[in-house]
Amino acid sequence: MTSVRIWGPGAGAVAVLVVTGVWAHGSAGVDAGLWAEVRPAVEARLVARAAGTGDGESGPGPRWFCRAEVLDLSEGEGRVRAGIDTLCLEYGERGGALAECAGTRIPQVVRLERDTAHGGYRVVSEEEPPDDDAAWTAGHFSRHARSRLDEEMPSTALAAQARTHFGLPAHAPVRDSC
Repeated sequence: MTSVRIWGPGAGAVAVLVVTGVWAHGSAGVDAGLWAEVRPAVEARLVARAAGTGDGESGPGPRWFCRAEVLDLSEGEGRVRAGIDTLCLEYGERGGALAECAGTRIPQVVRLERDTAHGGYRVVSEEEPPDDDAAWTAGHFSRHARSRLDEEMPSTALAAQARTHFGLPAHAPVRDSC
């Protein structure tokens, strides 16, 4: 009888932990292999769109650097739907320092399909909320994905790419304006 009193609650606690872990994993589970396949097309599209809003990509002037974090990912009927959080920053070089010129962070839903001619994927549509519309976001992302939109999205990797692009040392400071 004593062992039931000791082991019973312990087994119950383990069961609760297992169920909670499965639920948490299921709500955050993303096919990492599929994301690795579609991410280059997504980020290339982000840079192409962002470049149209700044000084451009040609010459030695400022340049856009973008990254996306996947929040929701599904595949069906030959298409991939990616709910993403995007960060695009425009950097330039000024006096041996990296200058942050402009930036934007926007949640989006991107749909892609296989690009058989070039391998990989190509973006066929994009949606983003009108002026940070919470109803749009609620209708396009899961509750777990929406909670991740409140988390900070680091720009460290983008600054490192920009330093490399402009030939600056890894420790070059980042200034706030071009």
